[in-house]
Amino acid sequence: MNFQEQAEMVKDKVIVITGASSGIGRAAALLLANAGARLGLVARNYHALLEVADAARQLGAQAMAIPTDVTQKDQVADMVSEALATFGRIDGLVNCAGVGVIRPIEQLTEEDIDRTYAVNTKGVILVSQAVGAAMLRTGGGRIVTPVGTMGRYVMRGSAAYSASKWGAVGALKAMATEWQRSGIGITLLYLGGVNSPFWDGIDLKVQRDKMLSVDDAAQAILYALQAPSNGVLNELVLQPESHQFI
Repeated sequence: MNFQEQAEMVKDKVIVITGASSGIGRAAALLLANAGARLGLVARNYHALLEVADAARQLGAQAMAIPTDVTQKDQVADMVSEALATFGRIDGLVNCAGVGVIRPIEQLTEEDIDRTYAVNTKGVILVSQAVGAAMLRTGGGRIVTPVGTMGRYVMRGSAAYSASKWGAVGALKAMATEWQRSGIGITLLYLGGVNSPFWDGIDLKVQRDKMLSVDDAAQAILYALQAPSNGVLNELVLQPESHQFI
């Protein structure tokens, strides 16, 4: 299926994207804008969010910036209410908000653990819970979450990060079970080695030029969102060519 055919499947759909101000979230926002989706763009960095919203509008999309801290239940509720007031419904959610902490276990702080869990696990639960409730009222939708391959395996220094991602995976699989036959489809994207701002603050020797690009990740998100209404893409693993199986 080419881009034009995929675009037809999401044209005029209302998609909320968390973490939309940078990285995979930004790339997904611009790809979906080009496909004709209507976008609710969510992040804490309002100025960066406005830049993405402006870029989406230049591509012809209807886009609104909704500054939100996904770890705060009241802010999440307000975000969903604002999106519904503007668009009338939410057809898709892309959970891209996340933080990365990769360091040896003896150097891991309590603050590291709390922050990683708050965004990567609690934030995914709060946003999916609130958006899912809205979807139930309007006939369903799609929830796509790039949990990364460390939602399936671990590496040195990933104790807090992998734990937070495994927690998100467990929560989303439980939601899928509860919402079975409700019209809500949940997709987990296990993306390995994406060259994004995730790596900017991590002191680890990696070959970023051999990683997937954020545009590769965005294409996977579009693919998951345009799945037919009578089927659900439960899980997808996308690795760089140099990493075959996990």
